[in-house]
Amino acid sequence: MSTVVLSGKALARIIQQKAQQEARDLEANGLRPTLAVVVATDDGSTHWYVRSIERAAESAGISCRVLDLGPDATEQVLASVLKDLSDDSSVHGIILQTPLPLGVRTEELVGHIDLEKDIDGANPSSLGRLAVGRPSFAPATARAVIEILDHFDIPLPGRNVVVIGRSAVVGKPLSLLLLERDAAVTVCHSRSGPLERYTKTADVVVVAAGRAGLLTGSHVSSEAVVIDVGTNVLPDGSLVGDVDDASVRGVAAALTPVPGGVGSVTTSLLLLHTTEAARKQSHALVPGAAG
Repeated sequence: MSTVVLSGKALARIIQQKAQQEARDLEANGLRPTLAVVVATDDGSTHWYVRSIERAAESAGISCRVLDLGPDATEQVLASVLKDLSDDSSVHGIILQTPLPLGVRTEELVGHIDLEKDIDGANPSSLGRLAVGRPSFAPATARAVIEILDHFDIPLPGRNVVVIGRSAVVGKPLSLLLLERDAAVTVCHSRSGPLERYTKTADVVVVAAGRAGLLTGSHVSSEAVVIDVGTNVLPDGSLVGDVDDASVRGVAAALTPVPGGVGSVTTSLLLLHTTEAARKQSHALVPGAAG
């Protein structure tokens, strides 16, 4: 059996082009969308990712300010910076990039991000609004999964969807987005027992556990669509997902690659969220902009 590869690259380009057009419309009305990324680490892969956001933002006509506070930044300094950015009317979107220095409480810091600027759904209040169907930005990675499923015309109403991982960044918000689309959702975690108990009969399996090779071909059926959200760096520097690619290909009906799958769509969505936030904050009525 041949497994269909669900590449995210074409979809990422479509979303980036939409963000670029919205940025042009806003700038024509005197407003340049601006994204601020707060960094406090010396982790090389994090800085690589932030540079990729900078490049993507520049090509889309979005200003990107990177505030590198260094790996010794205190929680108090980080909180002060986030509060200042939230009060700065020239900044429309804020990302607090992880990892953060040891001892810094991420859950406390993200509460300082203004909800209108919380383009990656990090503030707990954003997740609460998402849960009750009020307007908010979903975490970009969670939304990227939905966008990929839609792009490839994979139906969700009534389908059995298993989400592996219950983080506030992916698993929990994604389960809410899937419920919104009338899917029957099961969330698995470290205490769920054997995965195949849930995944073997699933129509869609989303893996976001942060464990390389967690899902294998023995876990899924021949009709399953597998979405790999994992990004794990191996000792040799290569990037792999949470899916054992070699064993799942040839078994599952479809699979997203790593890299080139969910991650590329996530970055483009961050840009689109920035333009949407800028438009809402300015109350600009831009013809053709998304509502």
